[in-house]
Amino acid sequence: MRTVGRTALALVSLLSAGLALTACTASDRPSTLTTTPSATAAKPQAEQPTEAELPEPSGPPCDVSQYQVTGAAGEKPTITVPTGCTPQDGLVVKDLVEGTGAEIKPGSSADLHYVLATFRDQRTREASWDGGEPFPLKNIGQASVIQGWNEGLIGLKEGGRRLLVVPSDKGYPNGQGDIQPGETLIFVVDAVKVEG
Repeated sequence: MRTVGRTALALVSLLSAGLALTACTASDRPSTLTTTPSATAAKPQAEQPTEAELPEPSGPPCDVSQYQVTGAAGEKPTITVPTGCTPQDGLVVKDLVEGTGAEIKPGSSADLHYVLATFRDQRTREASWDGGEPFPLKNIGQASVIQGWNEGLIGLKEGGRRLLVVPSDKGYPNGQGDIQPGETLIFVVDAVKVEG
């Protein structure tokens, strides 16, 4: 695991192709799927608390070991978001499965499968697995995605699985679609193919 300190608030460039992690209309984004299961429980959508009903996270900073991920590499994972703690400062990067193939370096291209959950409401927001195709990303390090990905994917090897806990200043500081401003994002990313 490595922790990268918070840097100045960085607004991110967003893809215009209507893919995940983009600024397209909410209906174009996988995060708007209402059939995506909860990150921690199978509550019906009608029982999900509203933003106003959610308590503010409290307690000590979470340890990376408190983020539980189930499912084998190559299969859609499930993320269990910890309770009784608050998001840590900085970007957290932890390899869950060490890949054996090519390594992502600045400028690399990769096909990635991912699941995204949000900390505060402990919900799975989107998953490339649901569309059946990995997310293609070019020029990693300078790609048109959140800064947490540009920093956190470097070093991930093909065949590997990585946990990224992304603070809001490296994610969506002003919110994005149904993701609230200031939200901590939890990703599990599988490197399906790496080039360059």
